[in-house]
Amino acid sequence: MSETTATLMVDLIISLDGYASAEGWPGWWGLEGPEYLAWLEEEGKQDFTTLMGANTYRVMAGMSQEASEDSSGFSEEEGASLTGLAAMPKIIFSSTLTEPLVWPNSELISGDAVEAVRELKRSRAGTFSTLGSLSLCRSLLKAGLVDRYRLVVFPVITGKTGRERIYDGYPDVALDMIQSRTFDGRLQLLEYVPRVIDSPLSRD
Repeated sequence: MSETTATLMVDLIISLDGYASAEGWPGWWGLEGPEYLAWLEEEGKQDFTTLMGANTYRVMAGMSQEASEDSSGFSEEEGASLTGLAAMPKIIFSSTLTEPLVWPNSELISGDAVEAVRELKRSRAGTFSTLGSLSLCRSLLKAGLVDRYRLVVFPVITGKTGRERIYDGYPDVALDMIQSRTFDGRLQLLEYVPRVIDSPLSRD
């Protein structure tokens, strides 16, 4: 078996009760602040390759294009974080999209995403990071391919309006924390090394 040369990080934003978004709420639940947006902009400059599915691609490519226009309704900080995504290398997993993709620096893979990522980790160096794409993240985690699991937790409970429950369909996973940070006095970054487990952890 060849040695893994690349790192795969699942990167998600969630409400406190585990939703990816909520009906009627703005993006980031309206709680993004300058410190968090500055961090996002810096992250966009990292040497990451971003992985996503077709739905996330459509949404984010549209937002990135909108943010690049003078008439966009995004703040300066929001616009910088969104337009910065255009320069990042991106791999899109889809059986419905066709090339050429309109978003710059986007590579399309139409085959099985899990096997493709397994091969990418063997054949390439650096860091792969997911963007949204909950079903893709679940599949990669179940396959044991995720090296780091990073969440930014937003201090809201959206039990009535929440959509896209992140953890539904997950296996049991043990998490070893390697980093935590607070943004703008309210958003909590939590980063872990995940381990898919077959049975509950022992107290010993």
